Formats: sequence, C-alpha cells, structure tokens
Amino acid sequence: MQIKQLEVFVHVARLKSFSKAADALYLTQPTISAHISSLENELGTKLVIRSTKEIQLTTTGSILLGYATQILGLCERAEQEVKTASSDIQGALSVAASTVPSQYLLPRILPSLRKRYPKVFFQIYQGDTNQVAQRVFENGAELGIIGSPVQKAGCVCTPFFSERMVIATPNTQEYQELDGVMTTQALRSSPFLVREPGSGTRRRGEEFLRGIGIDPRDLVLAAQLQSTESILQGVKNGLGIAIVSGLAAVDYTEMGKILTFDFDSPLLTRQFYLIHHRTRPHSPAATMLLQELPQFFHDGALQTEQA
Repeated sequence: MQIKQLEVFVHVARLKSFSKAADALYLTQPTISAHISSLENELGTKLVIRSTKEIQLTTTGSILLGYATQILGLCERAEQEVKTASSDIQGALSVAASTVPSQYLLPRILPSLRKRYPKVFFQIYQGDTNQVAQRVFENGAELGIIGSPVQKAGCVCTPFFSERMVIATPNTQEYQELDGVMTTQALRSSPFLVREPGSGTRRRGEEFLRGIGIDPRDLVLAAQLQSTESILQGVKNGLGIAIVSGLAAVDYTEMGKILTFDFDSPLLTRQFYLIHHRTRPHSPAATMLLQELPQFFHDGALQTEQA
C-alpha cells in the first residue's frame, strides 16, 4: 500500500463521494477511482460500495479506515516534528473543533495568534463532539475543542473557557412583549429549533430544560438543523426559538435580527474543553496553542476581539 492510496481512500470514506474527494485533493475523479481500484486489487477485497448515491464502506473498508487514519496521522506528525525541530514555532497545526468553537470562537482568536506566530498554518476540521474526540484519538488532529467533556481512552479533556448560552427568539411583537424576561410558559408553547443528536449545544440545552422542569420530549419541535448558523437563520426568519451559544448569537442580537434572553439557571453556563492525547508528544505549535488558549480567555482577549 502507498501513502497516496491511503490518503485518497480516507478522503473518499470521510466525504462519501469520489468527486468531493477529487476536489479536496486537487485530482481528477478517474485518478481517485484508479487509486481505490488499485488498493482493492492489492488487498483482494472490496473497500467501498459504489452502487448508491453516497459512498458506503464495506466491513473490510471500515477496518482499513481506522488503520489508514492512524498511518496518515503519524506521517503528518512526523512531517510537523521534523519541520518544527528548531526553536521557531512553525508548520501546520491540525485542530478539530465542534460547531461553535470552529465557527464562532476560533475565527475570533486566530487573527491574534497569527500575528504572534505567522509561520503557523492552522488546519481546522469541524465535526460534532464525538467526531472531534474520535479524530483526536485516531491522530487525525493534534488537538480538539469541544463543548462537552467526553470519555475517550488515552485522551484528556481540560476546561479552558466558559460562556453563557442564551434563548434566541425572532424579533417580533410576541417576544418583545416579554420585556426581556423569558418564561417557562413561553418555552413550553413556542416552536423549537434543535441541533442534531451528538451536538454539545443540544445536550446542554436539554439539561437546562430538565433543570427548570421541562421535559425536552414535550417541546413543540419545528425543525432539526445541522449547524448553529442554520438555527440562527431559522430564528431570524420566524421558524422558531432555540437555545444557542451566546458567542454565536451576539452579532445577530446587535444587528436586531433576533432577541436573546437569559434565564436564572446555572445550567445555561457551559464550558469548552481542550482535548488531546495523553501520551503522544506535541509539536511546538500544539504546545503553543495549549498554553495560549487558556491565557487568552483568562485575559479577556475574546471580549476585546468581539468589541
């Protein structure tokens, strides 16, 4: 097996598409197909099922994916450590992050880090909490940022930043008349927008609701959406209300597109966690980020970036 074959296979498996893998790797689709066919012939087994609209892995393909991900991760780490063997912090740093950190937290702080460490190239991968943890476990990313702690063999979760979640509603007369005070009756009767199962935001929101005596199963659900941005767009356009990251909602609130409400409950405060493998050595760039992020938020730099 060749490294390039494994790289192609992993992209096909993750993107579930030959054409998307070709775009991601800047190759032609026939080249992608040739690599997969060559790999299958070499191993004497089918790795992917091509008969459906979305590529699926066979049992042997799933087995290979785990090993291929680890092999490519080790190759990337080897390259990083060789390139960053000097005292100068440089090279690619792969970070996996759940939706809120990847879309709303990292874009606020990376400009400051880039000014201080201009030779570091940040590779950000997005997934839900479990997918981030799995990627770190498989060595597909050096570090992860998630919105709820997970138990993963060999991995360490460290809290580094807390935020206040908010209840987001359309900016309409119905919610304006609440005069800034959300009620349990309004929560029970309003249509809700929720994230997918596995989302840290959804998990924390359901914990809050149960804490104030509302069973999430009794909510009037309007839609389940795959990202916080989709949720906020839905709220803005009157589809329903939602419990979302305050960090994500701030721009919409300041522009008057939505209303946001707090609620007297500690369960609306949540932590973000850094996750990394316990025993793998960190590249200088990863060590930098592990040191910088907690200090960054401790010093109030996030508020400076938001202002």
